[in-house]
Amino acid sequence: MKSMFIQLASGQSVKKFVSVISQFNGSFELVSDRTVLDAKSILGIYSLDLSKPILLRIEHDDNDNLDLLLEFRAQ
Repeated sequence: MKSMFIQLASGQSVKKFVSVISQFNGSFELVSDRTVLDAKSILGIYSLDLSKPILLRIEHDDNDNLDLLLEFRAQ
C-alpha cells in the first residue's frame, strides 16, 4: 500500500482528480479525520474539508502509471 497527501483546492481540481483516478483499477481511498471514502466518488470528495490536505491511500499493482497523480500532491 502506498499513500500520499493531496490537495484539491477547487471544484475544477476535484473534477480532474476523479477523471484521472477513474482510469486506474485498484483501491483508492481518501482519509480525512475519521472519514474514509472511495476516491472515485466525486460526491464523497465534496463532503470533505477541502481546505486542508487529504490522505490518499493506494492499493494498485502498476505503480508506474501513478505518476499522473503527482500533480495533486500537497505542497
